[in-house]
Amino acid sequence: MHIAMRATTRCARALRSRANRRRARPSHARGAGSARTRASTAADEVYRVMSANQEVAVVAVVGTSLVREGARRHETAPTATAAMGRSLMCALLLGTFKGEDETTQLTFAGDGPLGRLVAVSTHDGKAKGMVTNPKADPPLRSDGKLNVGAAVGKGVLTVSRAHPSMKAPFSGSVAIRTGEIAEDVAGYLSESEQVGAAIAVGVSINRECEVIAAGGFMVQILPFASDETIEALERTIPALPSSTELVSEGLTAEQIAQRVLGELGENRELVTRMTPEYGPCEPNDLRERMLRAVASLGKEEVDKILAEDGQVEITCEFCKTTTVLKEDELTLAQTEVEMK
Repeated sequence: MHIAMRATTRCARALRSRANRRRARPSHARGAGSARTRASTAADEVYRVMSANQEVAVVAVVGTSLVREGARRHETAPTATAAMGRSLMCALLLGTFKGEDETTQLTFAGDGPLGRLVAVSTHDGKAKGMVTNPKADPPLRSDGKLNVGAAVGKGVLTVSRAHPSMKAPFSGSVAIRTGEIAEDVAGYLSESEQVGAAIAVGVSINRECEVIAAGGFMVQILPFASDETIEALERTIPALPSSTELVSEGLTAEQIAQRVLGELGENRELVTRMTPEYGPCEPNDLRERMLRAVASLGKEEVDKILAEDGQVEITCEFCKTTTVLKEDELTLAQTEVEMK
């Protein structure tokens, strides 16, 4: 949830700073219960398009239902909801439309009460998140807004990209700048991947602690972009409402991208869209993963658990689905682990 003028002005400055090799800077957070924020009527979607002159790439996302589902599964407090929602939106902006089977993971390891915050997205728009302390809800900021920065705290942001063909994930880490999520992710792109991007994401929560709008956008100017293109964006972006307000107005992801591009227009032949969804882990994959995790504890520990309970119950930290593992399954899994 972002303050409109501050969000869009910083995005515009980020675009100019891309040309000057300075860091992109997105916006700050808006608190719950904004009188101007209405429930979004737009369907969840991730939309990618190039400008008509092919000098600018924009990815826009509406993810209200996705964030709402994440909040339901994790039973998050308002500030934790905002933090996880923003990280999920950023993960989708970075990870959707990448190579087939590629996953992108954002990990915020801060010293705030939120603990560890993780968001994972796949190339086809699936996203899931987790947080160590879902009930983290520090006092509001002096302006009455949710204090996501205080919840996250200072620490390290790590972005990992993985693919089955890789021996190990590609990872990069940067210091957490503000804990407001979007600015930290833009900082990572600039410092670690040498990608200049302006990112604005937001999550709006009403007074009943329900997610009523979530979304955002990422703007990337390509290296050969002209000064005229940058100047056009600098005229357009500062006039935009916050990303949360764009979603609350009922704009689709496509319409948000069109608003961001403004007078530059879009190349209709270079459009890709995807319907995102929250997890959950695929049942078969989840069960196999849980079996391997428990079997890796060692025979002695597993036998102790089975002797006490007759079975093992384990809950996925991302989708909060509880899997019950029987003795025969665990015995087979242990044998496979020992053979490796």
